[in-house]
Amino acid sequence: MADYTASEMMIAASARELAGERVVFVGIGLPNIACNLAQRTVAPDLELVYEAGVYGARPSRLPLSIGDPCLVTGARSVVSMPQLFQYYLQGGLIDVGFLGAAQIDRYGNLNSTVIGTYQQPKVRLPGSGGACEIALLARKVLIIARLGRRTFVERLDFVTSPGHLSGGDSRLRLGDYGRGPTAVITDMGVLRFDETTREMVLTSLHPNCSLEVVLEQVGWPLRVADHLVETEPPTSEELHIMREELDPAGRYRK
Repeated sequence: MADYTASEMMIAASARELAGERVVFVGIGLPNIACNLAQRTVAPDLELVYEAGVYGARPSRLPLSIGDPCLVTGARSVVSMPQLFQYYLQGGLIDVGFLGAAQIDRYGNLNSTVIGTYQQPKVRLPGSGGACEIALLARKVLIIARLGRRTFVERLDFVTSPGHLSGGDSRLRLGDYGRGPTAVITDMGVLRFDETTREMVLTSLHPNCSLEVVLEQVGWPLRVADHLVETEPPTSEELHIMREELDPAGRYRK
């Protein structure tokens, strides 16, 4: 269990961000395994919310999608999608939104709509789904993404989900919404947001990762914390759960 992949490090670090949290709205993809790992480790009372209409899911295995029937068994509530968004998300009952994206900028704004122009895109992506509403209305947002210049870009091709907009107090001027992104967890390190400028800052570097390589993988001059720390590697328990219970086929962790 001593060896682990970069993806396993990222998933474990993401799950730990949910320690002490109560209700999380689970995005598709990597947030799915991170939230399920958290429920089995640092946050056993965590209520998982899926946009298909499930609140308080306790899946016995990793759900294949937001509509996987395993989400219903043992759930606290199953409602329609409009009811879930209106009563739970718009009602202010979601502590954390956990999202992924194809592109992210220095202020945590996300693109999951198109690569290229909207009229003639190079790639058309799944779109917002509920991501825009989650980004706005959850009390805070966590983001998980693999580090790379195609993902961490100077300028988004399309703004699907607002982060801290143009930085500073620009998000606060929107009105009474959630706090926005608080952390971005990658396969090389963890980034958080400056309290004044709201710009991303590298605060934690994963073991065996080079700061120089991290800086090369970001499309803008990335700020680095004065006291950069090393991320704790995955524990044997976290690795066992990921490998044996959640993702034995390695769809997410390899």
